[in-house]
Amino acid sequence: MQRITVARGDGIGPEIMEATLKILKAAGAELEIDEIEVGEKVYLSGNTSGIAKDAWDIIRKNKIFLKAPITTPQGGGYKSLNVTTRKFLGLYANVRPCMSLHPFVQTKHPKMDLIIIRENEEDLYAGIEHQQTDEVVQCLKLISRPGCEKIIRYAFEYARQYGRKKVTCFTKDNIMKQTDGLFHKVFDEIAPLYPDIQHEHWIIDIGAAKLADTPEAFDVIVMPNLYGDILSDVAAQIAGSVGLAGSANIGEECAMFEAIHGSAPRIAGQDKANPSGLLHGAILMLAHIGQTDIAENIENAWLKTIEDGLHTYDIYKEGTSKEKLGTQAFADAVISNLGKKPIALKEVIYNKNITLQLPAYKRKEQAQKELVGVDVFVHWRETNANELAVLMKKIELPNIKLSMITNRGIKVWPDGFRETFCTDHWRCRFKPIAGEKITKEHIIALLQNSISENIDTIKTENLYAFNGIEAFSLGQGQ
Repeated sequence: MQRITVARGDGIGPEIMEATLKILKAAGAELEIDEIEVGEKVYLSGNTSGIAKDAWDIIRKNKIFLKAPITTPQGGGYKSLNVTTRKFLGLYANVRPCMSLHPFVQTKHPKMDLIIIRENEEDLYAGIEHQQTDEVVQCLKLISRPGCEKIIRYAFEYARQYGRKKVTCFTKDNIMKQTDGLFHKVFDEIAPLYPDIQHEHWIIDIGAAKLADTPEAFDVIVMPNLYGDILSDVAAQIAGSVGLAGSANIGEECAMFEAIHGSAPRIAGQDKANPSGLLHGAILMLAHIGQTDIAENIENAWLKTIEDGLHTYDIYKEGTSKEKLGTQAFADAVISNLGKKPIALKEVIYNKNITLQLPAYKRKEQAQKELVGVDVFVHWRETNANELAVLMKKIELPNIKLSMITNRGIKVWPDGFRETFCTDHWRCRFKPIAGEKITKEHIIALLQNSISENIDTIKTENLYAFNGIEAFSLGQGQ
């Protein structure tokens, strides 16, 4: 018997959770349930996180969390509970299966059957943002080697355990050579450890186009957080409906299971909502906790229900569907099909020994790290880069010289183009002259000189070489 935490959520959440739990109970799922309150009511009670401490305690004790969609109030500094939960509990892997149900659910891609595995904790979703000038804000994109290794290993282990043949990596490392470049590099390091599985890499833009046009070309796709968030919804929609897709969020200790859609308040309380997304989250949960026979039974019963043309309003289509059902009636239809298997659609057969055993992360030998320069970012309202260069040269040190100025990443000095539009946010790069070294004391001296010259410095970014290789971006056009 597995003890789990359940949150009924907001909007359509209580209805689809009721339907899902009814199916789980009818199928004989061995579960004990602790319910918690999260979401809109908690937010509006003055808790900006949307969850109380005692609820956290229950989730952490039970380790397994089945959550219906919740509503995050607009404005007011409210933070997404989904993102918070994934990060607090270390749920680094987001798993989203996307399979077409042709011809019973309308799709242009009848052979689509893929899994998107999305890194879940870092990338731009670190949520570190600052306004730095009147015209410019920044968001920090953080990619770590541990984060890359964990999610990429998970993707290959998942492929092996579920009999998948290929893992594809999507990045944009032709532009973001350091961050996405690390993700791609780690993928290339880990892929050879799985010689039984094909592997390939696509640049995200053409990869997304290929996914939208020919999804049957893919099997398992692994990618950083933002790309995975966007493309998992795209994949679910082109498979038939976002409302059908479930999601697993897997960590080393805890796991959370949910639908990928929102709380849909416009149809709340009308017995219209499709419970399939949350039900698929629950099926993923059952497989995760080892109740694979029950997961298999429920999923095959659901496939039989879809095949029988018993559909909720969102996928109902005249001529294909036979009957339009409400939320609870759809759940009853699935229950009536328990023990049955689809005929036209592919029957689901789970590996009864699914155990994804990932090795613990081991730090690499520490690289030799050398400070080789500094970028000083300044707020300056004029638009002539040559004039700024004259000003910035006033803060130079005898052995530390201005080497470049960029604006929004584009080199504007030396030899900039007058056609380049410039904001009030400038990156001024200082590097030591040949044969000299730069120290942090030099950086402090540069900042002290900036104060003397009344230059508004925003921040500095140290430039490093690791094992003799410079690890920072050049200016565009440099």
